[in-house]
Amino acid sequence: METTAAVAGLSALSHEGRLKAFRLLVQAGPAGLPAGEIGRSLDVLPSTLSTALSVLSHAGLVRSRREGRSIIYTADYVAMSALLGFLMDDCCAGAPEICAPLAAIAARAACCIAESRPAA
Repeated sequence: METTAAVAGLSALSHEGRLKAFRLLVQAGPAGLPAGEIGRSLDVLPSTLSTALSVLSHAGLVRSRREGRSIIYTADYVAMSALLGFLMDDCCAGAPEICAPLAAIAARAACCIAESRPAA
């Protein structure tokens, strides 16, 4: 991941409302959530939610698809993994005990990354 993309992702997540929306989508899994359900869960106005999801989408962290009259949003787990990888790249300066807790967290989340990848 290039620095520019990392900055865009981190900037998108640097707002409390956008971070809550992204975390909700991560928890929802690959099926995602309709925009209305996200708004109700977070108790935000539709215009506020639309702006938040647009910023996350432009940063490459969420995707959307139309199902009938609904727009379903999903977290992009591959992009999330790339951002986390960027942050951890060259971690530890030769002291693996520093990053061991982070590696354990990444291992727990690995199931989500595998589910979001398209079949080969």
